[in-house]
Amino acid sequence: MKYMMSNTLNPNKWLLFPKPNPGASLRLFCFHYAGGSAQAFHAWSADLPPTVEIGMIQLPGRGQRLAEPKMTHLLPLSRIIAQALQQYIDKPFAFFGHSLGGLLCFEVTRSLRRENHLEPVHIFISATHAPHRRNRDESLSTMPKTALVKKLRELNGTPPEVLRNDELLDLLLPTIRADFELCETYEYHPEAPLDCPLTIYGGIEDHEVERERLAAWSEMTTGPSIIRMFPGGHFYISTSESIFLQTFARDLLRLCSR
Repeated sequence: MKYMMSNTLNPNKWLLFPKPNPGASLRLFCFHYAGGSAQAFHAWSADLPPTVEIGMIQLPGRGQRLAEPKMTHLLPLSRIIAQALQQYIDKPFAFFGHSLGGLLCFEVTRSLRRENHLEPVHIFISATHAPHRRNRDESLSTMPKTALVKKLRELNGTPPEVLRNDELLDLLLPTIRADFELCETYEYHPEAPLDCPLTIYGGIEDHEVERERLAAWSEMTTGPSIIRMFPGGHFYISTSESIFLQTFARDLLRLCSR
């Protein structure tokens, strides 16, 4: 597999590197969930192998990009991110995406394949239905504020202090709604399966993601796939963070040793 050359590791506005490591043998790009930010992965470097450099995708509408226009259509967004990654795919790289991030990294992969004839060496998909098996029954982006806050509380991914702060909520809810709209307006277009292996992660008590539709990600690749389930619900990556990161670190070590 041929990799594109890079002249710099300086992050652009789409990417943050919490612990730059130019000598790493693998670059891991992490895609955050709806309503989240790159900060969700900031502490991971301490628990993952030192041979792995983490690059965190930062979408508009959060952090230093708070004032930027939000995007509500996933396919154009995936093409923009694929372009932003161009200078960072000079070595073997992998993707991790949780919830919305899983869907987004899948489409970024397909964009890179179309434009650069290049795929990650591995994709780690977490807590989201396979793209061809998605459920469109519930529209979160248009929920009234009270109902949306109740749903966010059930998902257990937003800090309780944020949900209790009306002023902060009014600042963050437009971004959260835009992120949910990314999922709700997404349309899957069939293409040839990917070649890269997939690891599929999920929470055993996740009532938002059906096990069968999660496992259906295996149909998106001709390569090997494996599913690993963890204690917890949709945000098991936080509530079972220790066991999850231990497992994730072992999976990444196996990649780095090949």
